[in-house]
Amino acid sequence: MHDQQQCPARLREKFRHDILAMQEAFSVLEQCRFPVIAAVQGACVGAGVDLVTAADLRFCSRDAYFCVKEVDLAITADLGTLQRLPAIIGHGAAAELALTARNVPGPEAASLGLVSRCYDSPSDMMTGVTAMAQQIAEKSPLAVTGTKQILLHTRDHPGVSSGLAYVALWNSAYLLSADMEELVSARGARRKPQYSKL
Repeated sequence: MHDQQQCPARLREKFRHDILAMQEAFSVLEQCRFPVIAAVQGACVGAGVDLVTAADLRFCSRDAYFCVKEVDLAITADLGTLQRLPAIIGHGAAAELALTARNVPGPEAASLGLVSRCYDSPSDMMTGVTAMAQQIAEKSPLAVTGTKQILLHTRDHPGVSSGLAYVALWNSAYLLSADMEELVSARGARRKPQYSKL
């Protein structure tokens, strides 16, 4: 009888399981009910790109640069960049960055759509991103989580008709809510709505 612990197939299966666990560490960002905002200054390389592509919103300062480095390390990126980046910047641009491993400066990252905005300085970025996070936090948590889920569904299941069917199902379950009542009440009283946390 052979030593099963040294079986090459078993060793590869364990390694596959380890990779799946590492992938999940990044995918949980997408699975959060609330939006995840990435604010990048300096180097964002390899797993850093895996991380920011799993975020819902991405920003950087002018000193930032991005690099899908794995091809220079004789490996194939396997933690989500090759799956998420094409949906963010398009297949051709993603292929170029992944195959060349070149550094992409912050301003170019903004022009590609990798980040929504490139700020002049890290402090300007943190001020802007904090203000945006506060703006989002003042919204209905049900509407915010619903919007995030619909956007992810649309990315992963392209097609207008299936997307419309999914949002109809979502809203049939969540549209009539205490958040909607609070919004109507707050508008009538000319005050900001105060939503309960999820």
